[in-house]
Amino acid sequence: MALSIFRTKAVVDDTGETGELKRVLSAFDLTLLGIGAIIGTGIFVLTGHAAAEKAGPAVVLSFIVAGFACAFAALAYAEMASAVGGCGSAYGYAYVAFGEVVAWIIGWILLLEYSVSVAAVANGWSGYVNDWVSAMGLHLPALITHAPHLVHNSMGEVVNTGGIANVPAMAIIVALMGLLIIGVRQSAQLNTGMVFIKVLTICIFIGVALFNVQPQNWHPFIPFGWFDRAADGSTTGVLAGASFVFFAYVGFDAVSTAVEEAKNPQRDVPIGIIGSLVFCTIIYIVVSGLLTGIVSYKQLDVSSPVAYALILRGYTWASALVSTGVIAGLTTVMLVLYYGLTRIILAMARDGLISPFLSRVDARRKTPVRVIVMTGIIMALGAGMVPLEALANLVSIGTLAAFVVVCLGVIVLRVRQPHLHRPFKNPLNPLFPILGMLSCAALMAFLPRDTWQWFSVWVTLGLIVYFTYSIRHSKLAKGG
Repeated sequence: MALSIFRTKAVVDDTGETGELKRVLSAFDLTLLGIGAIIGTGIFVLTGHAAAEKAGPAVVLSFIVAGFACAFAALAYAEMASAVGGCGSAYGYAYVAFGEVVAWIIGWILLLEYSVSVAAVANGWSGYVNDWVSAMGLHLPALITHAPHLVHNSMGEVVNTGGIANVPAMAIIVALMGLLIIGVRQSAQLNTGMVFIKVLTICIFIGVALFNVQPQNWHPFIPFGWFDRAADGSTTGVLAGASFVFFAYVGFDAVSTAVEEAKNPQRDVPIGIIGSLVFCTIIYIVVSGLLTGIVSYKQLDVSSPVAYALILRGYTWASALVSTGVIAGLTTVMLVLYYGLTRIILAMARDGLISPFLSRVDARRKTPVRVIVMTGIIMALGAGMVPLEALANLVSIGTLAAFVVVCLGVIVLRVRQPHLHRPFKNPLNPLFPILGMLSCAALMAFLPRDTWQWFSVWVTLGLIVYFTYSIRHSKLAKGG
């Protein structure tokens, strides 16, 4: 038993045309895929709360700290994607480096990360659409724009909202389901258009904000200090802000799930991962700095801080354009994370760790239709019936755990398989992977106590599933 749970997979060359999925994505497509996943909820929604409640104007430093942690992880992902490949991302890398039980845990965590992210962003998307419709003089009834109940975490109260379901949130997930079924090429084309819109939106904000900065808004620059944990387990400070805004970086790892659909994966996937992360980190630093410069950080604890700040400065027209860009931005986030989720499930089903029913790829469309439909229905129900915005920290801790494993995996494989072909090599090994492990682990430590508790429950549930089903149905257990 002890040895069987640590059985490892061999590295298989999947750079040719032998896979079931269709190779249509270039390095440019993959970079835009990463940008599409990264720029969204983090910059358009979470920045305001992070500034108002966590770090003040020093939220800029929070983004820098989180960006450095992600940079080390991105280098590790780039090496693993070029050397190990596969559409399973961190799950697949862990299977090769550490063995089956570790791979299962990481895969189980990734299922939570991606599915909750899509449902939570769908909630935010619905809110922006509702505001946009209201601005046009129309009004959607609360009956179809709110989940039935709202949980107040601080009070532990469950409040009836008067709604039946968040129909717009459900509708956008169903629409994306249809797009992903049609094909990844069409999905990438939509992503490209949406990325252009939201980058243009950000440029409009930067252009307006540059001429309206009031330096006094940056004083005091670090009002909450570097880190403090209250008696109730809540955290404040620059480092707590870094843990919180880390959610803004969730998504660049989704590029690594596209290995089997990349034209030249060993070259293009590392470019997509690193290129998208560098671009988005620069954008985050500039936007957060300008945002806290044009209005006081104390006024930013709202659902749409970028648009709200422009309204406060009297630029209503710019605020309307930003809101349109936000809708486009959140759409691409959902699209790419939904795509990544389906590819991870496909990889796990191929390995026999979950039902082989989900390993089927449609012969005509070259997409995993069964997985797309099943996950779409589940996420649509979650987005429509449950308010999931409060789970951002839970998504972050799962992502950080995956990053730690991938960084460690680089070191382990360099020792176990020194002659493995690595088209991209992590520089200064093992220094950079170690720094990635330490920085990501530190960000995990700065998360609230209740986040750790829920994370432990999810991992425990995953282990129960593994030892009751996966360990016996694994292809490796059957000699596959």
